[in-house]
Amino acid sequence: MPDDHMRLRTTPGAWSVEGAAVVEDSRVGGTEEDPRATELRRAVARLRRELAAHPADLPDRAIADDELAALDAMAREGVPEVPRLRRALLLIAGALGSVSALAAALTGVRAAIDLFGEVPQPRGRGVGRD
Repeated sequence: MPDDHMRLRTTPGAWSVEGAAVVEDSRVGGTEEDPRATELRRAVARLRRELAAHPADLPDRAIADDELAALDAMAREGVPEVPRLRRALLLIAGALGSVSALAAALTGVRAAIDLFGEVPQPRGRGVGRD
């Protein structure tokens, strides 16, 4: 039985469940999506669902929605530019403020962005020097 389940999950056109949404795997034969992009899309979808369900009137909700849509589009197109991903994350975090109900989903988006590469740490005086 587990083999059948795995076969269905990896067969193009098979249906799978991601969070609260059912999606169709529409990969074209021979083209595999970057797992980092897949994770980013999954994290973005989760935050979008939670933001849509959040009852509070957030003044910058439209900014967060726009940037989440941009992140999803970048993930679908291929390997996105890390600085653009990070800029979008900052805009989303700023738009959401300190809404604790969305913190876990926002952390998931950040972790997915981190998969594309860490931000270089500035080398200040005395850091890494003898």
